Amino acid sequence: MEINKYIEHTLLKQDATKKELLQLFDEAKQHKFFGVCINPCNVMLAAGYLQGSGIKIVTVAGFPLGASLTEIKAFEAKKAVEQGADEVDMVLSVQAVKDADYNYVLNDIKTVKKAVGDKILKVIIETDLLTKEEIIKCCELIKEAGADFAKTSTGFVKNGVGAKVEDIKLMYETLKDSNVKIKASGGIKTREEALALIQAGALRLGTSSGVKLIIS
Repeated sequence: MEINKYIEHTLLKQDATKKELLQLFDEAKQHKFFGVCINPCNVMLAAGYLQGSGIKIVTVAGFPLGASLTEIKAFEAKKAVEQGADEVDMVLSVQAVKDADYNYVLNDIKTVKKAVGDKILKVIIETDLLTKEEIIKCCELIKEAGADFAKTSTGFVKNGVGAKVEDIKLMYETLKDSNVKIKASGGIKTREEALALIQAGALRLGTSSGVKLIIS
């Protein structure tokens, strides 16, 4: 399996340097990863450096808490697209999910989807903080809102596990009859883990261990 075609080579830590970002981009080109996932302030750098490479530029909105106002998430996503992002991974409001304020969650996703236009929108649901019933509900809302992907995790939850095979299977079962795809992200460190997540239904893998996954 060409696992590199699934990988969004990721660097979202707050102390990332330009040198580290350029190394990430070089690794993505060398190993022909699907894309790179970076913070919005680095989209223009990536767009210039990766021009013509075919590597997708993925960024985030409302990251990592999902607690920004909907209008702020939408502006952040729109600006990122204008600067060269091909895909945006937004964080939904976990608080609204916990409060069963589903109209808020639905509007949150719809508004950001409208802001990105024809670009891909993924919705991070933060599985470590959700029950199985809440995971199913989030997937249903993502489908209703017209987003393109449901994504497991930010990777920023303290003591969080991140992507789990059982959660991917649950998300896949909920979404298999729709156009919504699944991105597994958070804590993917080995090739065996990556393959298990793909087998469970993930079409994309968000990981900072991309090089390790393909050479191990």
